[in-house]
Amino acid sequence: MITVATSNAGKLRDFQGAAAEFGVEVRGLPRFASLPPAVEDGLTFAENARKKAAHYAAFENCDLLIADDSGIEVDALGGAPGVHSARYAATANSNAGDAANNAKLLRELSGTPAERRGAQFVCVIAAAAQGAVIPEVFTGTVRGMVLQEARGGFGFGYDPLFLVPELQKTFAELSAAEKARFSHRGIAFRKFLEWLARTR
Repeated sequence: MITVATSNAGKLRDFQGAAAEFGVEVRGLPRFASLPPAVEDGLTFAENARKKAAHYAAFENCDLLIADDSGIEVDALGGAPGVHSARYAATANSNAGDAANNAKLLRELSGTPAERRGAQFVCVIAAAAQGAVIPEVFTGTVRGMVLQEARGGFGFGYDPLFLVPELQKTFAELSAAEKARFSHRGIAFRKFLEWLARTR
C-alpha cells in the first residue's frame, strides 16, 4: 500500500491510474484535510516534494508515503510559473483555482506565436519509508506546447492547454490509461516503482 500525501483528487486519480498497470494499491492520506499544510517555500520541485514528504510522514505512520511537487514551465516565460504553478494567479500565498491560473497563463502568452509556446510539465516525487525521507527523488518531464484555448474535458490544472505534439492531444483529451502512460506524473511514478522493486 502506497499512501499519497495530497488533497488533489486529480493527482490521486493520476497516481491510481499509473499504479493500476502494476497491481499496486494507492490511497490518499487519511485526515489530510485536518492536518496543517506543508510549507512549500522551496526553490525547486525537488525541495518542495521533500518538504511535503517529511511534513506529512511526521503525522501519519505509514509504511510508505509519497508526495509530489509538479507544475508547468513555459519557455517564453523563462520557466514560469514553475514551482508557483498551483498559485500562479493567487494574490496571497495560497493556491488559485484552475480557471484563474489558466486565464493568467493565456494572458501572459497573448500574442506569442505557436513556435514560441513550448513548455514542459515536470513532476518530482519524494518518498518517506516508515517516517524517514529517502535520499532519492524521482522526476518525470514531458515536452509540449501551450495552446491558445482549452481543449478536452478530462484532467485538471493546465491539462486542457497542454498539447503533446506526437499525440496531437492535450492532457485533458487523454483517457486515464493514456495519461498514466504519457504524463510527467506517470513517468515519475514508474521510476519510483522501479526503485521500490529494486530495494524491497
